[in-house]
Amino acid sequence: MITTMNSTEPKFIVDFMCGRLAKWLRILGYDTEFVKDFSRHKIMMKSLSEQRIVLTRDTRLSKKKVYKLILIKSDKVREQVRQVIKELNLKLQKEKFFTICSICNKQVVPIEKEKVKDLVPLYVYQNIKEFYQCPDCQRVYWQGSHYELFLKEIEKLF
Repeated sequence: MITTMNSTEPKFIVDFMCGRLAKWLRILGYDTEFVKDFSRHKIMMKSLSEQRIVLTRDTRLSKKKVYKLILIKSDKVREQVRQVIKELNLKLQKEKFFTICSICNKQVVPIEKEKVKDLVPLYVYQNIKEFYQCPDCQRVYWQGSHYELFLKEIEKLF
């Protein structure tokens, strides 16, 4: 499940208008910064200094100087994901799915099964072999039924 982030992969910065899009992009394996407050200046500066592509529905922000910007058209997250993938011609890689924490955007790392015994449901502990953890928020991840459901959702997009 773990792959290292490639410096040639696009990095994103998403404003508060597209929060669910940020979570989806993280699940797809993309470094995606999420700005919760309404700070155009912060978004502009991070975009330029870290070469992050701005994803927003804010037409006023679209007129500011940034590294690159995609003005998101839909308010539906699936349409937003489809738009970003098509506009950037992204090639989705299954091995990158769920490699980034969907909460805090850090790359997850393998963790020994014994260390998660008290952190996951008993059924999960008994039936799953590999676990991953976010080094920042400590959230534990595994490839369970949610992984298969997510793959089906991605297939529906195209």
